[in-house]
Amino acid sequence: MAYSSNEMIQSGHTVQKSSLWKEVLKRFLKRKMAIAGLLILLLVFLFSFVGPFFSPYMTAGTNSQAIHQAPNLSHWLGTDHLGRDVLTRLMLAGRISLTVGIGAMFLAVTIGGILGILAGYYGGIIDQIVMRIADILMTLPGLPLLFIMAAIMSEWQVPAEQRLYIVMIMLSLVNWPSLARLIRSQVLSLREREFMVATEVLGLRDKRKVLNHLLPNVVPLLIVTATLSVGGAILSESVLSFFGLGVVPPTASWGNMINTANTLIDFTNRPWLWIPPGVAIFITVIAVNLLGDGLRDSIDPNMKGR
Repeated sequence: MAYSSNEMIQSGHTVQKSSLWKEVLKRFLKRKMAIAGLLILLLVFLFSFVGPFFSPYMTAGTNSQAIHQAPNLSHWLGTDHLGRDVLTRLMLAGRISLTVGIGAMFLAVTIGGILGILAGYYGGIIDQIVMRIADILMTLPGLPLLFIMAAIMSEWQVPAEQRLYIVMIMLSLVNWPSLARLIRSQVLSLREREFMVATEVLGLRDKRKVLNHLLPNVVPLLIVTATLSVGGAILSESVLSFFGLGVVPPTASWGNMINTANTLIDFTNRPWLWIPPGVAIFITVIAVNLLGDGLRDSIDPNMKGR
């Protein structure tokens, strides 16, 4: 079967991209710590999203006769101050914390990626506006800014079921500036490459240049940054919820579960209230960072052969 010159170029481009991703996968599979991080994350997802369906306390409410029970055969991780099973709430809290982390990551990557590409490709006034906004947000300390926004949300008496989405938006607003600067610098470098000069000679439209040529070269960086930002979002949500400014009861998150042990008696005599959610946060964030580091090292051509 004969190919036109255009078809041959497209076919070669497809083969090249396919072999590139195969090489990335090959390098990734050699990194045992990254594989371990991925497996741990899969277990955390199964624990959080599938585990509750196997719990006999999934639909159980408060139980005044089972308040502050230590771990036993009926309640493997004990019960809290309202007699609720800690293990079941730990699994349900994982759903919230992971959803917030992934949702905030998706919003931050979308906003930062779009603005970074536009600023790097068009430059001029668009670049100035985007970068000045990013500079202003980056000069403000992230955690205090989150506290201020969360306090305003509490003052407006936002319903508990809507706080989850607002927390995602808050975290994305804090995190997108650094991502936008990173993508912008990558686009500025790519814009001077031979293949982009060729698109100018061919007279391609801006939309095609960005979507077909710039974006595919930025995607690896977006993947790595997105993976690493999930861990930071989970930590930030946990801090906000711990101080009562994020996800609030009765909705469980790992942060507000730790907050239930808010007295010295609970902290010293009832460690099952705060150790399990603390360990869950630690394991999840470490696993995300291991996976992100492995992806970064696998995608970065400078790491080839190491």
